[in-house]
Amino acid sequence: MIRLLMFFLMLALPAKAEEIVLGLSRDQVAITATFEGSDILVFGAIRREAPIPDKSELGVIVTVAGPDEPVMVRRKDRRLGIWINTDAVEVDAAPSFYAVATNAPMRDVLRDVEDLRYRITIPRAIRSVGAQVSDSGAFTQALIRIRAGSGLYQVLEGAVDLEEETLFRTAITLPANLTEGDYEAHIFLTRNGRVIDEYITTIPVQKVGMERWLYNLAHENALIYGLMSLSIAIAAGWGASAAFTMLRR
Repeated sequence: MIRLLMFFLMLALPAKAEEIVLGLSRDQVAITATFEGSDILVFGAIRREAPIPDKSELGVIVTVAGPDEPVMVRRKDRRLGIWINTDAVEVDAAPSFYAVATNAPMRDVLRDVEDLRYRITIPRAIRSVGAQVSDSGAFTQALIRIRAGSGLYQVLEGAVDLEEETLFRTAITLPANLTEGDYEAHIFLTRNGRVIDEYITTIPVQKVGMERWLYNLAHENALIYGLMSLSIAIAAGWGASAAFTMLRR
């Protein structure tokens, strides 16, 4: 009886005027010894129950976020001619990778209050609540600058192609220095800067083959991994010595 009542209540709820239908070019990313990065194509369409509104423009925001991790950010100052670490801030949770792409400038497609609610932009996606220094925001900006320089944080304004306010697509480039784990792709639709629909999916990123076996061995059987590494080093040294001796003859 309860299930039947819940079914009729769901039928009574109003359907969304605009809803995301999403596709991905790949549903997982494999990290191998020759991995040099990868591109993920995010594409989809907007399903509607009513005509397209005339007085507002559609915004599409696509984010791809890697696993969160705590980060210690340190500041260096010059003291007596030597650069030393002074203040430090521990960021509680920062995405190991974060890319945000839009079909227009961010200020045109997202209001600040919506950003505060959904944590869409990079500064909002980073959580640092226990900082004990007065200018803790400078440490967050430093982290963003460093990771942006290595391709781990990306702001791609205008990178989402939107056709007839119905079809959209964009490409997100994943660098070679990825952290293993589940990556979350998040798509937002906005009207007048307000989020009207969202869609979330997960993209597993993991080592495969020999890389996975070595990773597991190093973390689960450190002694065996160490002995194997030592044996390989001894064998390589002996082989090089033998080859050099033969060349001298």
